[in-house]
Amino acid sequence: MKITLDRVNENFHFKLKNERGHIVDVDSRAEFGGSDLGASPMELVLMGVAGCSAIDMISILKKQRQEITSFRAEVEGERVQVGEAKPFKDIHIVFYLEGPINEDKAVRAAQLSFEKYCSVSKTLEPTATIHYKVVLNNKSL
Repeated sequence: MKITLDRVNENFHFKLKNERGHIVDVDSRAEFGGSDLGASPMELVLMGVAGCSAIDMISILKKQRQEITSFRAEVEGERVQVGEAKPFKDIHIVFYLEGPINEDKAVRAAQLSFEKYCSVSKTLEPTATIHYKVVLNNKSL
């Protein structure tokens, strides 16, 4: 896996491209000297956790022939000062699923993602605790 980064402006706006040609804008917020023209690197980390676990969960539920009519997630990260850096300490994810999905299968899909399959969460595991919750058809499980 390889990513290339090109600086776009005199501040912190970058275009990052993967080997398949997909481009992502990265920048810093204005209060930190950026132009706010893209997601911050730490926001991308949270996006990575959300995307990785969503792919896992949908894949698992599809294999179990569960019909997902809607899938959404919200992710929040709490950071802690460690020297000059502020890594994530806790990450909270809520998955919102809709459809005729078995409750136990929905919860098990999330559990399998974080305990076994999601490479992003496994990468963060040594430094951040990931908390997750599944809400199925407006019912918290």
